Amino acid sequence: MAKSGALNGRLVVLMGGSGFIGNYVAQALLARGARVRIASRHPDHAFKLKPLANLGQMQFARCDAADRRSVERCIAGADAVVNLVGTFSGNLHRIMGEAPGWMAEAAAREGAGAFVHVSAIAAEPDEDTEIEYAAAKKFGEERVLAAFPSATILRPGILFGKDDTFINMFAGLISTLPLLPVFAPEAKLQPVYVDDVAEAAVLALEDPGSFGGKTFELTGPETLTMMEINEAIAAAQHRHRSFLPMPDALSALFAALPGTPMNGDQWQLLKQGNVASGEFPGFDKFGITPKPLDLFLERWMVRYRKHGRFADRLSA
Repeated sequence: MAKSGALNGRLVVLMGGSGFIGNYVAQALLARGARVRIASRHPDHAFKLKPLANLGQMQFARCDAADRRSVERCIAGADAVVNLVGTFSGNLHRIMGEAPGWMAEAAAREGAGAFVHVSAIAAEPDEDTEIEYAAAKKFGEERVLAAFPSATILRPGILFGKDDTFINMFAGLISTLPLLPVFAPEAKLQPVYVDDVAEAAVLALEDPGSFGGKTFELTGPETLTMMEINEAIAAAQHRHRSFLPMPDALSALFAALPGTPMNGDQWQLLKQGNVASGEFPGFDKFGITPKPLDLFLERWMVRYRKHGRFADRLSA
């Protein structure tokens, strides 16, 4: 199992570390005494973590994942690397396929003891559907393992957290509109708490002997449909809302329009669902009991209620 103190004083580079999951991985590393380098196109987005670090414990580096030299500069001197880079726009093959290979090659040259590649459930593409995002994720995994065979591959489901862009996107719409369309209403998801995934990533860094060279599927403990998720959010906001299941053809047309919050790849991924295949081990191997969405939803939705935290008092 994980070795206590294994990361103390070690330099861990978080590629794409200024994003949603990077915030949680960084906090877990800082708590263990690791030195953390946030490498990102916008490292300033992670400046809010500074108060959590001791003097000299955090570094920030501007990095373009599509530029090999930039990647290699940021990984120089690393004792361990975590790749958190992910996107639905731009050159996906280069950013999520080729770039992870560059990172793994650089980490191997630097003599890094561990490499964790955060991929996605979607990296196991549906044979009947061509999804560029899924293909890029799969290629990235292959490139990482070719360059760093003892790397740990983590495939999380759809992540949720207090500051996510998934639950909060629906929460904002539900708090505003009385009637809402639901795309792929019967699609099944296993939302996973971001803090649980971050903990798994750090445990893999601490004990590459146990977790290296393996792939893990990390999903939440419950399976929910898109309709059930929307209904749960409305209930937590104490709002009565009507939901309109959208036909697939209309949903696909919406996703094809410019400027919408969902592109074609995101629609296809949503339509096919986001659940563990069961072919790979999960949280149990890390000794982690994943937390369900309903453990947090009531508290997180307070700010979306009419009158906010005073709603219960006023209704009483």
